[in-house]
Amino acid sequence: MSSAPGNLPLAGKMALITGGSGGIGAACARSFIADGASVTLRGRRLEALIATRRLLEGELTQGATIELFAGDVFDQGDIVAAVELAASIHDTLDIAVASVGGGAIRPLLLHDFDTFRSELEGNILSSFMMIRYAAAAMMKSGSGSVFCISSDAAKLTFPWLSGYTSGKAGLDGVVRAAAEELSRYDIRVNAVRPGLTRTDATAGLFEDPRISEAFAAENPLGRLGEPEDIAAGIRYLAGPESSWVTGQSFSIEGGNE
Repeated sequence: MSSAPGNLPLAGKMALITGGSGGIGAACARSFIADGASVTLRGRRLEALIATRRLLEGELTQGATIELFAGDVFDQGDIVAAVELAASIHDTLDIAVASVGGGAIRPLLLHDFDTFRSELEGNILSSFMMIRYAAAAMMKSGSGSVFCISSDAAKLTFPWLSGYTSGKAGLDGVVRAAAEELSRYDIRVNAVRPGLTRTDATAGLFEDPRISEAFAAENPLGRLGEPEDIAAGIRYLAGPESSWVTGQSFSIEGGNE
């Protein structure tokens, strides 16, 4: 464990991250830890969370911790328990990141009620549940910041991703509505919109140079995203530098929009 230099901007704060063992979730955890925060990593598979903690624990500053919670993002009891665990460590919950989401490639006319609803639930309901229960804990602390992982698909349409684009556009609406209602409690709600970023779900695209180079060539900045690109935006939104920012969804995707 490293010692804590003075004036770390997130020292003494606790961050709860869903999808905590994934590429973006783990990168967010690393960026928070670097500035003094403790983190609670939440995900479905305990073994994956343990592996992520092993990668990060050597970077902790003095007094900071990494807690783990394995549970279902759609189970209300699990959500409440994860929030309570995070808030109990230092008697505060300051930061919450909802990074769970995704979608399947499926033409619109091959969707039915259940498949389309599943896409909306995966991208809207999972984040709403985090906002709903994290905000209740943050009200006790007197302030807080909640972040959702949207997508450039919220603004751009892509073939055969109608459910995903609809879900992310709806998520941006939830962010704006929650930011307005929760502002009276000094709770900020924001989102970032990544473009194609390296994660477990997109690994196949990145491993095939023909595909990755074709996608990168369409991007104004000429490259695809890394988890650290997204984490840097979340870190800005989590810190004192952005204390007058709420209700926003920032594009971090190399200029496609």
